[in-house]
Amino acid sequence: MPDRGTFSIDSVVVGRSPRMRAVFDFVRVIADSDSSVLITGETGTGKELVANLIHYSSARRHRPFVPVSCAILTETLIESELFGHERGAFTGAIKDRPGRFELAEGGTIFLDDIDDIPSSVQVKLLRVLQNRTVERVGGTRAIPVNVRVITGSKRNLKQLVAEGKFREDLYYRLNVVPIVLPPLRERREDIPILTDHFLGRYFRERGEDPKPSASAVRQAFLGYAWPGNVRELENACERIAQTCTCDQVRLGCVPASVLFHPQLEVAEPVIEMSAPRPAVSLDERLAEVESRLITWALKVSHGNKSRAAEVLKIKRSTLGDRIKKLGLDHLEVN
Repeated sequence: MPDRGTFSIDSVVVGRSPRMRAVFDFVRVIADSDSSVLITGETGTGKELVANLIHYSSARRHRPFVPVSCAILTETLIESELFGHERGAFTGAIKDRPGRFELAEGGTIFLDDIDDIPSSVQVKLLRVLQNRTVERVGGTRAIPVNVRVITGSKRNLKQLVAEGKFREDLYYRLNVVPIVLPPLRERREDIPILTDHFLGRYFRERGEDPKPSASAVRQAFLGYAWPGNVRELENACERIAQTCTCDQVRLGCVPASVLFHPQLEVAEPVIEMSAPRPAVSLDERLAEVESRLITWALKVSHGNKSRAAEVLKIKRSTLGDRIKKLGLDHLEVN
């Protein structure tokens, strides 16, 4: 567990844009408070990471940090997971089991996707926040808990309250200290920093030195909207590190979903921006991209042209023609 003497918010790479710096500054202010925190942001923006930052920057840092994803638990299971159960409470309950609130005693519980929590559990969660006690499923005794509650939501809870889908009294209990995380498309200056961080990590995990990224790759990453936010960017970097065989990360190493997405917004030609600008052969650039993509598709398909054609969403015969045209016959297996 990180020690507060060595743990630094600045050491965590989640971005250095003004909006993220404002979030970090706010975390420093509210870290030692016991007030409930509501972190709102799109999926993949780093809500759990910020919850971690709050916990490990607080006086509770030596006690447990317990994350719970409310989205993956059924209505029956979530109650038992959060509050625990007594032996015989239901079929399969062969012994007493503490819930996540008890496991987080003295520390912090992070309830992610709180917007997915069933209405029946909302009532019981409100009682926990009001009374600071939990009652296990099948139990009758109130168990006191000393826990800071941080919640995450991918949707606007106030709007859900207006629609009658979330309890207003619970909303105000949770939203004492609000934090809103911006999507990656609204802080594009963080993309190069995050890209270098993730590529470096995954290349090192493979036992390789980090490879530099071509200017065209950086342009493509900056022009993509990243609907999955930081999580999608991290996944793309991991995929590149697993498949790139070049001396540097080139366009052909980039996932096709990033290169050929309708949300791609490249305002300038993907060439070095230093003056003077050299002449660019569009045919040569397109051939390079096509060659890289075909090489990647054949690699992930283990040389099987039929599978590679499916990956590229073209006919097998078309792929064969392009392989010959580009001189990639040595990559064929069958």
